[in-house]
Amino acid sequence: MSPPAGSVVAAWRRPVPRWLVQPRSTTPEPTPPEQLDPRPDGTGRGGEGATVESVTSLAERLGYAEDAKLLILNCDDLGFCHAANVGVYQALRDGLASSASLMVPCPWARGAAAGYRGDDVGVHLTVNAEFDLYRWGPITHAPSLLDGDGGFPRTVEDVWDHADLDEVRRECRAQIERAILWGFDVSHLDAHMGTMQIKSEFFDVYLDLAVEFELPLRLSGADTESLIGFPFRALAAEEGVVFPDDFVHVAGVGSRQILLDAVADLKPGVTEAYLHPAVDSPELEAMATDWEARVDDHRLLVHDRDLRVALEDAGVTVIGYRPLRDLMRSGS
Repeated sequence: MSPPAGSVVAAWRRPVPRWLVQPRSTTPEPTPPEQLDPRPDGTGRGGEGATVESVTSLAERLGYAEDAKLLILNCDDLGFCHAANVGVYQALRDGLASSASLMVPCPWARGAAAGYRGDDVGVHLTVNAEFDLYRWGPITHAPSLLDGDGGFPRTVEDVWDHADLDEVRRECRAQIERAILWGFDVSHLDAHMGTMQIKSEFFDVYLDLAVEFELPLRLSGADTESLIGFPFRALAAEEGVVFPDDFVHVAGVGSRQILLDAVADLKPGVTEAYLHPAVDSPELEAMATDWEARVDDHRLLVHDRDLRVALEDAGVTVIGYRPLRDLMRSGS
């Protein structure tokens, strides 16, 4: 269903659909004569023997040096619960975090919206609810996205096996539109538990929504393409979608040691790492079996000096997703 005319969602910037746009030519424009600058040794621009200039890196397109080490420190699971909302906003405002991702279907997502102050927040597209004692489900009430007890399926495989892709598309679009309606200046898209990222049919929906809303994407690293089985990074690049150069993967929740090791070895370019910060509370301990790791992620971002020192020692600059979104929308 389209939003009503004059609504916040309708007014939010939306590009012309891809099927109405002439495909961009991949043939480079000829170099103007005044830029040829042939030199006697044949090495000038356009002269015989000239070498092809290297492709501009993402760091350079963002205005940094080619060898700059840029890191997005993203907080997943904003909206998951009250403890996560407090932890994520503290990490963004008083700690080292530079971005966050909102779980729109979760019970405390509306509370996250009430506490929003223009922070760099994307949408954590959610089609799973993995906990036994704490459940949430599709905001579109899509039948194929409900398991036996009325919430989203608990596992990635259950979604892949049973979800109707049209219902998945409607649900994910509705999550983005609701975040916009609540007042979030959405900075990017990523996917809870990776469900939308690592199976080709679901990735098509993920990519289409990034193009539709002109938003950068979280993608896993290039070294995972052969394992996952399709060239998702090339597909995103062909559509003009911007995404980080690399990704620090953490199995489950609890990022401390993996992140500290990754920072020490960080390569030039833009890398994304993610954490799940939350403050300790009886609510969190009762419902989340991984609560200690969430509390430790909050401690790492807000209170400890370990990560701050590691970033300084490695010469890393922390950035958010919003510069990538602005770059994507500028078409440069």
